[in-house]
Amino acid sequence: MLRLVIAFGFAQAAVSMARPAVSYRALALGADERAVGVIAGVYALLPLFAAVPLGRRTDFGRCAPLLPVGVVLISGGCALSGTADSLAAMAAWSGVMGLGHLCFVIGAQSIVARQSAPAEQDRNFGHFTIGASLGQLVGPVAAGLLVSGHDGAMARTSALALVVSAGVAAVSFTSLWRIEHRSRGAARAGHAAKVPVHRILRTRGVPAGIFISLAVLSATDVLTAYLPVVGEHRGIAPSVVGLLLSLRAAATIACRLVMTPMIRLLGRTALMTLTCVLAALLCAGVAFPVPVWALALMLALLGFCLGVGQPLSMTTVVQASPPQARSTALALRLTGNRFGQVAAPASAGLVAGVAGTAAPFLMLGVLLLGAAGLALRGRRSDAPGGPSGSGESGGAGGGGAASLGRQTPAVGQSGHI
Repeated sequence: MLRLVIAFGFAQAAVSMARPAVSYRALALGADERAVGVIAGVYALLPLFAAVPLGRRTDFGRCAPLLPVGVVLISGGCALSGTADSLAAMAAWSGVMGLGHLCFVIGAQSIVARQSAPAEQDRNFGHFTIGASLGQLVGPVAAGLLVSGHDGAMARTSALALVVSAGVAAVSFTSLWRIEHRSRGAARAGHAAKVPVHRILRTRGVPAGIFISLAVLSATDVLTAYLPVVGEHRGIAPSVVGLLLSLRAAATIACRLVMTPMIRLLGRTALMTLTCVLAALLCAGVAFPVPVWALALMLALLGFCLGVGQPLSMTTVVQASPPQARSTALALRLTGNRFGQVAAPASAGLVAGVAGTAAPFLMLGVLLLGAAGLALRGRRSDAPGGPSGSGESGGAGGGGAASLGRQTPAVGQSGHI
């Protein structure tokens, strides 16, 4: 488990370092707001079509082979983005990077679920999530330190940041040896029964969990892609932008460390609804030309609020889905996430091209308000202080919307991805 967390930390740090560096390199190559949005969206385009087949594969076979494949694709996508000299090439290699990240995430999450005893799953998923958040904390700071726009050097320094991120991803290889028990994977493959995708999607609670996850991740993704653009327009140095993005990631870690007492105090539904509403207001606040210190405060609060959505939405999907199709259900959730990563940045680029760089953040506010409305639908099932969900219960018809109202003892629960 520790080696898996270390490997994912380096892989996530590489991606978190590369995403803002891609935006800066695109700007240096002459991209406008629309082009930045399209390039950010292509990152999720290939994963949009690959998630479900990869989920099926992990339900019926081993997970570990996906991890080195993911690292190779991440590292290659980062390095080739740094050497690309056209926006079309950058978009293509950004898609390769996104496909590698998807491979790694599906394989890693399935390993955690498969090799953890029921009583250990909450703890292990919590550790896995915090490890990923640490990668998100380090990556933007490293990108900000390497990227410089002085004397027209942004094209060169952003390329350097992308090449360095490729090396960071490659470090993951040092922790991937013998990371899965072959016998357990084989036993699961032998007893798995294929569950139709439409049955999983019709399970009560799964669509709501997917949309909430989509909204929260879209907010994080657009923020990562467009804060460099906002910084350029407002004269904020890349190093400061990197610190601001890392501040958001640190707040997300803090949120997941105190998840359990917050659920006990408010209940799952109220917590989800409240944080989505606050995140919507804070996203709208980023659109205004506030001082850097106020922007830092808003991003810290926003990161704290966004830290709730991903763990609880994953718990909802896992509890609602059939036990023999949980990898596929998680892959469907990731498909929703990647759809948001395609649609949200592309829409943000169109909106920014028409209404300015602040408009995408207003769009995110509306999306998060929609997620809050879906979370509120589970209010009748909310029961602060009630029984906790283990993450192992629930078949095809169980859990669902009701699971939004259950407690969970996990710190950070499952992945933010």
